[in-house]
This record gives sequence, structure tokens and C-alpha cells, in this order.
Amino acid sequence: MTHAETDTAIADDIRAGRTALGIELGSTRIKACLIALDGTTVAAGSHAWENELVDGLWTYSLEAVHDGLRSAFAELVADAEERHGVRPATAGSIGVSAMMHGYLAFDDAGELLVPFRTWRNVNTERAAGELSEALGVNIPLRWSVAHLHQAVLDREPHVARIAHVTTLAGYVHEQLTGQRVLGVGDASGMFPIDPATGGYDEALLRIADERIAAAGAERIRLSDVLPAVLPAGAEAGRLTAAGAALLDPTGTLQPGAEFCPPEGDAGTGMVATNAVTPRTGNVSAGTSIFAMVVLEKALSRAHADIDIVTTPAGDPVAMVHCNNGASELGSWADLFGEFAAAIGSSASSDDVFAALLAGALEEGVDDGLLAYNHLSGEPIAELPEGRPLFVRTPGSRLTLGGFMRAQLRAVFATLALGMRTLAEEDVAIDAMFAHGGLFRTAGVAQRLLAAALGAPVVVGDTAGEGGAWGMAVLAAYRRAVAEGDERDLAAWLDAEVFAGAETTTAEPTPAEIADHARYLERWSAGLAAERAAIDAVR
Repeated sequence: MTHAETDTAIADDIRAGRTALGIELGSTRIKACLIALDGTTVAAGSHAWENELVDGLWTYSLEAVHDGLRSAFAELVADAEERHGVRPATAGSIGVSAMMHGYLAFDDAGELLVPFRTWRNVNTERAAGELSEALGVNIPLRWSVAHLHQAVLDREPHVARIAHVTTLAGYVHEQLTGQRVLGVGDASGMFPIDPATGGYDEALLRIADERIAAAGAERIRLSDVLPAVLPAGAEAGRLTAAGAALLDPTGTLQPGAEFCPPEGDAGTGMVATNAVTPRTGNVSAGTSIFAMVVLEKALSRAHADIDIVTTPAGDPVAMVHCNNGASELGSWADLFGEFAAAIGSSASSDDVFAALLAGALEEGVDDGLLAYNHLSGEPIAELPEGRPLFVRTPGSRLTLGGFMRAQLRAVFATLALGMRTLAEEDVAIDAMFAHGGLFRTAGVAQRLLAAALGAPVVVGDTAGEGGAWGMAVLAAYRRAVAEGDERDLAAWLDAEVFAGAETTTAEPTPAEIADHARYLERWSAGLAAERAAIDAVR
């Protein structure tokens, strides 16, 4: 098929709705991705946004959510028109994903009771501790049930009016479809899932209800206020007229497109890297950084630094989640980009990033240099707040390569602390797949991550596509199921999306693993300086 014929075929597919649309609300960008049913991206759009610290809690306003959705979709439409000469009026299927966890509480009229509380907030320590002890499983600070229980413990006035609680993906999905549901992966960040039923664990629900009632909220029953749970491939509603108008006020987008279950960013990361079967795992690096390992068997006990969540298909996953990922590294890259512009350079952000990382693989250049990327609290490192910090010994040599090596290693350091727990549990990992913009610069971050994890790290040609692409793939899977495809998610991904995928693997050497272990000891000891900065710098 010629290039012109390919363009014509893509335009015909867009007109006919032989496409899938994925939307993901990440920490710094809202992205929309339109794909052909084989996973090929045909149009994309994005919108930048930032969280706000309001009354001591991290949040995004619902107005910012709505504005961002419209902006990202409008950019996608413009991209489709420029590349293919057609403005999408429909899609074969649609899916929404977003930052997992957090707390959106509504009353009977659908009014938001308090500003959205994101995963980044760490004010739920008492609630998470009480629930973890009562349930016998780890309930992380950022989980929705921890936020709810903390509001009860704090006697917040809004608790008396709660009718339902959801995640950001669940909220947007309901705005677009009218359906109050969640994909099982996202739901597993609200409350523990029973692997046998694929829904919330009924026995644990009863215990949690008792604790919430004892704290003063007798009327709340979690089974009533939490969204219904659906697995990948399930029907999850259709785009309503109001939902179409929310995404596209111009009226071009028509209602009626089918939706797959809304998911969390962890689930879309697993899909985007094809890491949904036991002994596979993935690392997603963005504002936060987290590792997901699909388990062959249950862990021997609960661990405070390990979340048990699920794949979008409902299989148990061990998750190591760190609140702080590549944001501080990105800020330094922006600073160097600003300097480049000031001296007249026209280098793109990717060019600047590639130049900065050029010397970061040279061992020894960061001796005596330590960087801490904590913009917010970090439970695994036992930090209640964040203070980005760079410190070096007087005799150390400050070079660009060493500085960037220290910053890159900081991105992975807290994650490496958490992954030690899985190593102690003898969790088998054949390979870790990595994705996120950090891995667009070939090889550098990939090799340092492999050394940090002590395991092969695989980067595919979809590594930079991100969660919106993974969500679009889940939407395409829903369409396949609706048309009678009986394959499970893993088999369908292998055959339909990743059959011809190109990957590169970084296998860490014993010397690299040993070097990182020594670095991690120095970095861990240096956390004392980070804690002192929290106390001293206000």
C-alpha cells in the first residue's frame, strides 16, 4: 500500500469510527490519543496543568478537569485534521484513565463536597494505620478508603452528606457516560479486591464498615458509596449527548460511542508495556514513579511499602509506589533549556535532555554527589514533606555528567528501596518493562534503572506513548470483545498489538549492580540531610 493509500485508509477509518480513543489525566498533562485498531497512533492532543496546594492539601479543581479535557480533545481533532484531513465525529470505543487513588466525595445531588484530594497527600497516616491493622493488609496513605476514614476521624462536616466516593477516572467516566463504575485496576486503589470474585473483598468491607461506624459515621456503608467494579473488556456505558458536549463544545463529536471500564494510570502502564502476565512487571516514570509486578502467588505477609492491586483483568499485582518521580529532573532540564535559549540556541527540549544525559552513564562521575527529588512527602523514605536537595562533598568534582547522573539516580532511589522487599519475598521477575518520556533518550535511564532494580529492563517502541495510548488499547480490546473475540487480555495484546513490537533490553552487569548498591547506601544515609531540610527550611 502506498503512502497516499495508507493516509486515505486512515482517514476512512476515522470517519467510520474504526478507531479507539484513550484519554488520561496525568499529574502534569491531560492526554488524548486516537489509535487504529492495531494500536497505531493516528492523532493525539494534550493539555498542561498543575496541581494546587489548597489549605495544605494537593488538589485540582473540577473546572480545570473540564477545561483540560476540552483542550486535549480539541488538539487531537486539530492533529487529525492536519494529518488526515478529517475531524473525528465518533470513535469505535473510548476509555478514560487518570491518576489512581485520591478522594472525590459527592452528595446525592452530585455536588462535590470538598476539593479533590489527590494521591499526593499524606495526611491520612492515622486512618491508613488503623485500617491496615484491622484488615490485615496494607492500606497505603493515598488509597481512597484511607482518605474517607481520615475524614471520619477528623470529624469533617461533609462526611454526613457523602452519597458516593470515586477516583478521578471514575468521575470523568461518569460525566461522559452517566455510569458510576470503575475498572478493577483502579478500584483496587480504593479498597482491596478479592481475586476470587473480582470485586471488593466482602469480609474486609464488613470490618472497614465497623471501624468507620465506630469512628462516628454509622450511616456509611462502603458497598453503597464505592463504584461498581468491572474487568477489562466489559461494557461500561456509551457517550451521552452531555458527555459529547463536554469533550467537544463545537458539536462535531456525536454521542453513542461505547466505553470500556475506566482505569488508573498503573493499569494503563501495564497495558502500554504488555506486562499483564505473572513474572512480568513494569516501571512507569512520571511525576510519580512506581513498579508493578504481576504475582505468581500471594506474598507471605503484608508489607507497609507494598500495595496489592490488580491488572485491568483482575490478576494480583505487587505495587511499589513512590510519590516523587521525574519532576525535579524535569525542572533541571527546563533550567538548562532556558539557559540554552538565553545564549541563542534553538535546541528542542528533547535535544536539551539528550545532551544533559550524554555523560550520565560514566561510573564514578557522581562520587560525592547526592540528589534528592522529593517535592512532596515520601512514605517509603519516611519523609512527611519534600525538599528537593542537591548536596556534595567539598572534594567532589562537579561536572554536567556527574550532576545529571546524580539526578537520574535520585529518580530511581526510593523505588529501589521498596523493591528490596519483593526481593526478600523471592518474587520472580523475568523482565521489567519501562515506559514514560524519561526513556525516550535511548539507553541512559534504562541502564541506570536496570542497575537499580538488579533486573533486565526492556524498553519498547511504545515506551514514550504513555497511558493515553494504553487506555486507547484497552478501549480497542473492549471493541474486540463486543465483536465476539473470546481471548483474554494478555493473549489479545500479544497477538493484536505487540506481535511485531521492537524492544531493547538492558541487562545490568554485576559491577553495575554492586555500584548501585554502594550508591544506595550513601543515598540512604544522606536522607538525614533531607529530614533536616524539612525541619529547617520553611
